[in-house]
Amino acid sequence: MEDQATLAYLNMFAVLGSLENLTDLLPRAREQVRTPKPVSVGFAVKDGPQATITFDDGHARLTEGVDNCDVKLPFASPEKFNGLIDGTVTPVPSKGFTKINFLLKQFTPLTETLEKYLRPDPKDLENRDFFEVSTKVMFYVIAAALSQVANHDEVGRFSAAHTLDGDIAFGIKDGPQATIRVNAHHFQTIKEPCKEPRAVMEFESLDLARELFDGKVVALASIGTGQIAMRGMISMLDNLNRILDRVALYLA
Repeated sequence: MEDQATLAYLNMFAVLGSLENLTDLLPRAREQVRTPKPVSVGFAVKDGPQATITFDDGHARLTEGVDNCDVKLPFASPEKFNGLIDGTVTPVPSKGFTKINFLLKQFTPLTETLEKYLRPDPKDLENRDFFEVSTKVMFYVIAAALSQVANHDEVGRFSAAHTLDGDIAFGIKDGPQATIRVNAHHFQTIKEPCKEPRAVMEFESLDLARELFDGKVVALASIGTGQIAMRGMISMLDNLNRILDRVALYLA
């Protein structure tokens, strides 16, 4: 079963965190939140994650903490924050009422665009440009979710406790790349190519990655055919695969 606190961390740093990638990849998304001056929105979850998304010239950047945000949205529990993500909770700002217009007319439409790309209509995926942006954004969600599940989920922490220190290269050939950094059993996702990996997991193509993300092909079979390249410290990859299975549960 999924844990609400873990889900809140995943929703914060993987789902909302992917606004960084959406605004980098999609000009229309940048236009939705372009403002004359930077605007920052903080999300403060009691007994859960706290982070701020800053919008500057249409680009989004997420950082931990809410000390310097223009707008602050408080949540009484991880469950309440998760309700924001699934559309059942509407928060009331505790700071930044003058920015309500930004929240309603710019930030909310941006999150609707994100949902369109993360939970796409199959017909939209027939458009290659849409397909590529959707798959790349989903990749970054999964890459970030790996660390949140490894650090907060009970089953994920068990796998993390048996993972050696070092960097894992996680990516799609000729596509997006990320570094999964393990230090004292704590995972950190860096949305940049891995320079000195101890282990590598790389999908053969965007098309294969999409089929895996959508559950249309089995990862084990793809490893057997070489469509997923795995090399280096195999024990690290074994644990990463177990955590990936937990990620799939949370993102289902």
